[in-house]
Amino acid sequence: MTETVAVDAGATPTRGRVVAWAFWDWGSAAFNAVVTTFVFTVYLTGSAFGDKDIVSAQLGWALAIAGFLIAVLAPITGQRSDTSGRRKFWLGVNTFVVVAITACMFFVEASPSALLLGLFLVAAGNVFFEFAGVNYNAMLAQVSTPQSIGRVSGFGWGMGYLGGIVLLLIVYFGFISPEVGLFGVTSENGMAVRVSMLISAAWFGLFALPVLLGVPEYRVPKAARRERVGFLRSYAELGHDIARLWKTSRPTVYFLLASAVFRDGLAGVFTFGGVLAASVFGFSAGEVIIFAIAANVVAGVATMSVGALDDRLGAKPVIVTALIGLLVSGLVVFFLHDGGQIVFWTAGLALCLFVGPAQSASRTFLARLIPPGREGEVFGLYATTGRAVSFLAPLSFAVMVTISGETYWGILGIMLVLLLGLLLLLPVKAHQKQIS
Repeated sequence: MTETVAVDAGATPTRGRVVAWAFWDWGSAAFNAVVTTFVFTVYLTGSAFGDKDIVSAQLGWALAIAGFLIAVLAPITGQRSDTSGRRKFWLGVNTFVVVAITACMFFVEASPSALLLGLFLVAAGNVFFEFAGVNYNAMLAQVSTPQSIGRVSGFGWGMGYLGGIVLLLIVYFGFISPEVGLFGVTSENGMAVRVSMLISAAWFGLFALPVLLGVPEYRVPKAARRERVGFLRSYAELGHDIARLWKTSRPTVYFLLASAVFRDGLAGVFTFGGVLAASVFGFSAGEVIIFAIAANVVAGVATMSVGALDDRLGAKPVIVTALIGLLVSGLVVFFLHDGGQIVFWTAGLALCLFVGPAQSASRTFLARLIPPGREGEVFGLYATTGRAVSFLAPLSFAVMVTISGETYWGILGIMLVLLLGLLLLLPVKAHQKQIS
């Protein structure tokens, strides 16, 4: 990393820093799109590793365990990066741990004996990716203003989707689609997918560099400075902060709870989307990636476009509209699953139209409330509340599949989580004062 240069959270952002920050989202598509959604988890739940329905359920359990670890640790890591003034440093550390984990997926051969390793790597990658995301989200205040935060957040999310398009095209046409891909790679023993994991690791590592090189390190404002404490003492400090938040900004607590639930449902849409496409609708590995490219186009354009509405109308109307659209589209997929691939193409793309705007607006809703110096702590709570219930979508998916014996019932499990999140969000006040 470069020499550390301190910056106040309120320093005037520049366009170059916005772009440098957003390139992390572009690079993170390597994990979001390729690893957890459209390539590696689809590979892992294929017939080479055992019964598809059983392996899909096991993937749900592995992600649920990862969610528990994130829930316990995320707010502490965020709080400690605030007080240490090393937010960018920890973003870099956690990012490159994810890069290393992704590269290790190369060793997951197409065999039932490698399933446990694959599940472990996906779960561990999710843990460290979420830790990195806490610090990345906290940096949003450093690269935006109150008037532009919706557009900047939407730009970042949109860059993530567009980065996914480019990477998926490289992976598909370079390795998965041809019988003999680049460097003579074939699909034997899962080699096409395994090499794609090496490409994805390099992609994330490369595009994480702009934010680490181009955005100055965070400096703790005097008013927010705290004495550094030990790891266990950090939990006591966290308890005091939560109690204060409950007393002074209760609607924010309600939003954290509501967003935790619906964000888990949003994560479930993408985590299990590729699995459903392959297992229920008969998509081949190549067809899953073609769908993924189209899905990322739709999601990226929608998210960037809706960012301006977020700044104009506020985040809550955007989130509510998106959740309703998701529920309608998801139920169409569930009830018309016998309709073949055309159903997944149409209703599945409709789902993607709403996922990105809901994710981006959720981030800006909270970011507008956080005073300088507490971004890491509050976004740590954001991650924790999300991960405290992050077992919901995987568990609901796994339970539905286990009870019914049919993978498509997992769709209904995810929709139930989204519905619960929407019902919890509706009473939350759209306009709130800054957290004290």
